[in-house]
Amino acid sequence: MKYKVHRFDINMSADQQRLEQFLNNLEGEVVSIIPNIAKTTIFQIYGVTRKIDFLFIVEKLKK
Repeated sequence: MKYKVHRFDINMSADQQRLEQFLNNLEGEVVSIIPNIAKTTIFQIYGVTRKIDFLFIVEKLKK
């Protein structure tokens, strides 16, 4: 089996359609979606707010 990891830069409040289109265009099976949570402000560092700046999407490729 082979896997491919895609990095998908995202603005969570505006990119729902773009993410949906990306996932529907994949040829293999999506195994996992891993968010990267950025801690850039004092509120984010202490866990009051969070910002997801990109996703790793793991795709299992067809043979």
